[in-house]
Amino acid sequence: MQHEIDTPTTADDYDSPWKEAIEHHFPDFLAFYFPQVYRQIDWSKGYTFLEQELRAIVRDAQLGKRLLDKLVSVTLLNGQEGCVYLHLEVQGNVQAEFPERMFVYNYRTFDKFRKPVASLALLADDTPNWKPQTFGYDVLDCQVGIRFPVAKLMDYAGQEDALQENPNPFALVTLAHLQTRATRKDPQARFEAKWKLVQLLYRRGWDKQRIIDLFFVIDWMMWLPEYLSDQMWQNVETIEQEKKVAYVSSVERIGIKKGMQQGIQQGEALALQKLLVRRFGALPASAVEQIANARAELLEVWLDRVLDAATLEEVFFDARH
Repeated sequence: MQHEIDTPTTADDYDSPWKEAIEHHFPDFLAFYFPQVYRQIDWSKGYTFLEQELRAIVRDAQLGKRLLDKLVSVTLLNGQEGCVYLHLEVQGNVQAEFPERMFVYNYRTFDKFRKPVASLALLADDTPNWKPQTFGYDVLDCQVGIRFPVAKLMDYAGQEDALQENPNPFALVTLAHLQTRATRKDPQARFEAKWKLVQLLYRRGWDKQRIIDLFFVIDWMMWLPEYLSDQMWQNVETIEQEKKVAYVSSVERIGIKKGMQQGIQQGEALALQKLLVRRFGALPASAVEQIANARAELLEVWLDRVLDAATLEEVFFDARH
């Protein structure tokens, strides 16, 4: 029997491995997904990620979860604007409020810096026809709104051969996304697809940091059951011995595995909390604390019970007796 598998999700947007990949390889990211934007930036002037500034802007405007958002200061080649700002979102699922969030974050960034702001969105969801690019309203002859460029990972379906040959590192990230979706119901097929991607990664001749960053993204996307994950690590060890390299050290492997486990656990905790609220209403502080501190095995037990339990107490029965 085939069992459906999926990629783990995290409760915290900033835990996504997209973060390191984009921060370390930002020009490559724009060159692949937004080439017209890439060509207008003066890369010789550098760029700056504005983490604290972004957190201040979005602190009281939490309009839904996303995989990642970034605010970057760049300089344009035309030199007319001086410093401008790029607001980037990586959105993992269909969300009605997403276009509104793009609008809100854009005007709040402009309000803070009084500089032009360009918002960009990379969509990583599974819905082919969902591609929001505008938000606004027209009332009493007053028009307000935003139109923003969008790239969608699913649009690359059918281009797998070209992606394998493309030297841009985000071609492999995109390929990993597509093959994750294609192998959702077949762990063995996912293992084989992931192993081919890892081999491609090692054949590129990239530096250690790029190998680690992209390996982490691929490993996070293409989640495998533990027995296949262990086999994958053995394969990685073999290929590193053959090539006489040590890109992903034992310490880094432990860190990656720990990060994966934490991500899965956080996702399960968030899903459980949402289901409990839907079934039983607002949760007492004690229940929220139990969920936050529970082991992964216990979270799975509670998730199995939540739909059939008559009361909140029945869900947590083992933890209290």
